[in-house]
Amino acid sequence: MPDHKNKLQINLLGLAVAIAATTPVTSVAGALEDAFTNGKTSVNMRYRYETVEDSVNLDATASTLRTRVGFTTSDKEALSAHIDFEHLTRAGDPEYNSTTNGLTQYATVADPDATELNQAFLKYHVIDNTDIILGRQRIILDNARFVGNVGWRQNEQTFDAIHLASKPVKDLAIHFVNVQRVKTITSTNIDVNTNLLNAAYSAAPGGTLSAYAYMIEFDDTPANSTGTYGLRYKGASSDLLYTLEYASQSDYGDNPGSLSANYLFGELGYKIADVATVFIALESLGSDNGTAAFQTPLATKHAFNGWADKFLTTPANGLDDMYIKAEGNALGLKLTAVYHDFSAENGGVDYGTELDLVATKKLNETFKVLVKYADYSADTFSADTQKIWVALEMDLKQ
Repeated sequence: MPDHKNKLQINLLGLAVAIAATTPVTSVAGALEDAFTNGKTSVNMRYRYETVEDSVNLDATASTLRTRVGFTTSDKEALSAHIDFEHLTRAGDPEYNSTTNGLTQYATVADPDATELNQAFLKYHVIDNTDIILGRQRIILDNARFVGNVGWRQNEQTFDAIHLASKPVKDLAIHFVNVQRVKTITSTNIDVNTNLLNAAYSAAPGGTLSAYAYMIEFDDTPANSTGTYGLRYKGASSDLLYTLEYASQSDYGDNPGSLSANYLFGELGYKIADVATVFIALESLGSDNGTAAFQTPLATKHAFNGWADKFLTTPANGLDDMYIKAEGNALGLKLTAVYHDFSAENGGVDYGTELDLVATKKLNETFKVLVKYADYSADTFSADTQKIWVALEMDLKQ
């Protein structure tokens, strides 16, 4: 790793240690004592049955159970802590490619068996509305389009990082994060030297305005290193909802290549009384003349561009995703339907279409069930794919 990266890491860690050192020993002792008397435990269990059919691989069936157990100390003192573990196990013989089990003849269900430390961090309350979080942690910025925890998969994505979260004035939230390692959904580690800056002003006319700069360096694959800079505005007026976003991406750090691509997003929604909300939108991940395209390596990708996960990596000719979405509630069910029309941003070639459906039912404060369906019809990109999920989730917090 270059010297300037080491210096940055040392300086940030030194800053965190120096601030923590200003805490009186009595405060630290008080926080530790309080952790055993007023701390909170949590248990989350999610069973999921998933099937995948495509026109290339053997049909996949996965029956998995994820258990997450955690403990959070009281936050009455300046110093607090959190830790949680994840355990993912399957029921029956595997008939799916988990990405690590070697069963590549089957379609992919990216939920490998694993037992791991999911989160472990210290939080130091510096002053009012300002915290420093040090350690492995969940990070979600804005709508998770660029930085998220991939919460859909059984193993979530977390980050080894130093995170400064501050609200210096009313309606303004600022996050600065230096990430040194990404713990992925397949329980592998990716070493990075990444700086994330996000500022959101929630009192902008009609809504919230966010500005961000995400400078991502991959230690082992520098050709994937990028800098992304953008603005996002989300607002509402009467029954209308609207979101506009623009970002530019270029090569960054030790990337030996050259990249220049843009991201555009526009969404318009309309509330139909208390029955439903209908959206029409275009999301465009640009191409650099067909040689490379706008990528989002730290995102919660499953939430975007179709639940069949055909576009987790943006094709070299980019991606235009035109979609119509309807959300509503009926008979105690939360319902969502989305229809996507995919094409190349560079050249306009039709990639395919997709229909996504999901129904969620909250049984009580502890249990909820979900049924979800994705049907991708290929034109010139990838293969026809159908996926079905049925899940039962239990969430207990003390």
